[in-house]
Amino acid sequence: MRQTITEKILARHCGRDRVSPGETIESKVDVLMMHDITSSDVIKLLKREFGNRIHPDLKVVATPDHYVPGKDIASAILYQELKGFVDEQQALGADITAYMVEGGDYGVCHVMLPSKGHVIPGQVIVGGDSHTCTYGALGAFSTGIGTTEAGNVLATGSLWFRVPESFKIDVNGEMPKNVMAKDLFLRVVGDVGVDGCLYQAMEWTGDTIRNMSIDEKMTLTNMAIEAGAKSGIIEPDGKTIEYRRARQAPMTQENWRSWCTDADNLKSDKDATYVNVKEINASGLEPLVAKPHLPSNVTPARELNNIKINQAYIGSCTGGKWEDFVAAGEILKGRKAAKGVRLLVVPSTSDIQDRLVASGLYFTFKNAGAVFSAPTCGACLGGYMGVLAPGEVCISSTNRNFRGRMGHPNSEVYLASPKTVAASAIAGYIIGAKNE
Repeated sequence: MRQTITEKILARHCGRDRVSPGETIESKVDVLMMHDITSSDVIKLLKREFGNRIHPDLKVVATPDHYVPGKDIASAILYQELKGFVDEQQALGADITAYMVEGGDYGVCHVMLPSKGHVIPGQVIVGGDSHTCTYGALGAFSTGIGTTEAGNVLATGSLWFRVPESFKIDVNGEMPKNVMAKDLFLRVVGDVGVDGCLYQAMEWTGDTIRNMSIDEKMTLTNMAIEAGAKSGIIEPDGKTIEYRRARQAPMTQENWRSWCTDADNLKSDKDATYVNVKEINASGLEPLVAKPHLPSNVTPARELNNIKINQAYIGSCTGGKWEDFVAAGEILKGRKAAKGVRLLVVPSTSDIQDRLVASGLYFTFKNAGAVFSAPTCGACLGGYMGVLAPGEVCISSTNRNFRGRMGHPNSEVYLASPKTVAASAIAGYIIGAKNE
């Protein structure tokens, strides 16, 4: 029986030649991601049950991001607790890297880990956040886990998994200039539903995917959970290698060479078995929007130009990457947000914040009437820096539009690509970017 890339990675991590969907395995974990809002109970569990010792073979990356800088006393305490844990474990010799607010090098976890070189093709990576599936863009098996699981991973360096079936989305053709990876994902989740890939690995293939940048690939794998998937994954290629080489990867050159040249373990066999295969012609895509209150409630942006907006939000692990701002800036250059529209720009990392200033994009957004935030998850989860009042409407480059997700239960969130968010900010109502 031939295998998918997901099955190969999991087989390798449980010391077997092959695994089959539905099997329960114990897999070695390479990296655990910890952030501010889900780590408190994980830390308590490690101290209470496991003698406060992190497994020596486990790499831990701590990236507080949801409520930073601290928005209130409760969030400040969560940050304080995580920082204390990091300092303590580093003194004990644990392999833990942290990107704290002190020093200014920090940001949203799912952009920080890849951009700082902590994601290696073929790894198993877990974290206490549902969008941990992002790292599959670089050919890793990555997924979100709960508090108890994270505590056990800290102590044992391993975790039980049920091997997921794989759902292949084969995308070919040239995407129109006014659409982005976000539109592609919305097309898929609109077709299959929020449970259409339940506990499956969403594997993206085809010429369109191969031609995408890493930033755009990350958008696809980031949102896998919105279709109910266990993970999202894309076969690593030359772009993956160059992305990693441009970052000081935390591994030896010898190990890196072995991962990159072991091609058979980093791609699916041609006759691998999939639970479903979906084919998409990318040239037929158009700007799409997910209406309240589900990511799957998808419709063309052109059908919503009577929906006035109060806020346009460009940010988050989904839509706050460097190329997201480049795309939005192309639309906003020389233009102004409509009267009565709050345009919020929230870079996902401090490095991106620096690039916005150095490139001049900062002034493109500022001249358009944008308000900037320091890197944070912020309003994406209704935290702060852009929370919605009753009756307000927001078009957002984020990943979820559940009732009350960004604020009051009677507010409404429409999900779209950064280009569509920018075009809508200018118009004052929902509209897709022009194909020009």
